[in-house]
Amino acid sequence: MENIVMAGVGYVGLVTGASLAQTGQHVVCADISERKIAQLKQGISPIYEPGLEAMIQRNVKKGRLRFTTDMKAAYGQADIIFICVGTPEEADGSASLKYIYEVAEDIAIHAKKGTLIVMKSTVPVGTNQEIIKYINERRDTENKLEIVSAPEFLSQGTAIKDTLEGARIVLGVETQQAEKRMREVYAGFDQPFVVTDLVSAEMIKYASNDFLALKISFVNDIANVCEKLGANIDGVTKGMGFDSRIGQHFLQAGVGYGGSCFPKDTKALYRLAEDAGYEMRTVKATIDVNQDQVYKLFHQAKADFGTLAGKKVAVLGLTFKPNTDDLRESPAIWNVLELLDAGADVTVYDPIGMNNARRILNDQVVYAESALAGITDAEICFIFTEWQEIKALTPSDFSGKMRCAHVYDGRNCFEIAEMVDAHYVSIGRPTVQNHQLALLK
Repeated sequence: MENIVMAGVGYVGLVTGASLAQTGQHVVCADISERKIAQLKQGISPIYEPGLEAMIQRNVKKGRLRFTTDMKAAYGQADIIFICVGTPEEADGSASLKYIYEVAEDIAIHAKKGTLIVMKSTVPVGTNQEIIKYINERRDTENKLEIVSAPEFLSQGTAIKDTLEGARIVLGVETQQAEKRMREVYAGFDQPFVVTDLVSAEMIKYASNDFLALKISFVNDIANVCEKLGANIDGVTKGMGFDSRIGQHFLQAGVGYGGSCFPKDTKALYRLAEDAGYEMRTVKATIDVNQDQVYKLFHQAKADFGTLAGKKVAVLGLTFKPNTDDLRESPAIWNVLELLDAGADVTVYDPIGMNNARRILNDQVVYAESALAGITDAEICFIFTEWQEIKALTPSDFSGKMRCAHVYDGRNCFEIAEMVDAHYVSIGRPTVQNHQLALLK
């Protein structure tokens, strides 16, 4: 059995490392953050992901999972190193490779002969070839290393299931020996392998994410037309989903996508194609539609009220999706900032994301202790994340607790027929007009 090191303990590194340990591999997760490693050594996950903390504790107890900040020792003892650091978005939309090169520098210095490098981070097409060249230029001729592209396909909130029970394992390899070693690493995963070259494996990742983002923007575009023509997006997407060529996933209309992947990867692929002399018009449209969709309900509320200054506004849901504490590129956060700029008095609530929200919003908003407390005495309520606790609210909660039940639902959490006592605006569906409330604006 080979010694495996995960370089980076973010979502990808931590979930992948814990999952490999769960299948019997011996894994060391290495990171320069002393705070994160100290938490992990105490059995505390620095990120929220259902089931992850228990998996970490279980595998630490069995001796299959360890954590360290000693990168030199970790890389020096590793047989396989997974690069799992972030590739944040640059100002021009391209992916930053700063952290990738920092890890590559350390690997070049400390990795032993025969170590296999595995790129798990999402990187622009061609990066693997650049990185292995960078590493090997800094090593002796007889100590050259090899790299494999093994892109991740996990989603926050379902990351463990996505890793252990994913649709496929993609491997971009240059030699049969590298493929053999990777198949052994993933022997405990009951998934089909897609084996290809380095460049194609990188492209599979971008093409997959951008197609899903495109699907979301397309459905939101259809939802906007539904509103103009009097159709109901719920029935439209239900009818579409029965067609196996379309499928039932990613057909939920809303206020757009967020998170660490879709916004970054769509812009990165568009920029990559542009640099290669080609304009990806579909990806550009995906980005443009999403940017407009994020603020759709904010603009509607502003049009309905004329001004939001001084209005008591409740915002339910801050994370970009349920079952995560991730606020990166969250439509909710962008809208809260717009509401504050408009002079609204904002109260926010999220079941998991409140601590992260405090780091962004500080004392500019009021932090409620529950969804019900959040809407109490509010004049306007925005729903941006479809947490179960939020969906469990009843129509009478809104009409009974809010000063005026003006509800702008960005995730279509409620049936429009049930919201007759509110002024209820959702996405791609008829607005419930309550004329008594209209007089109270």
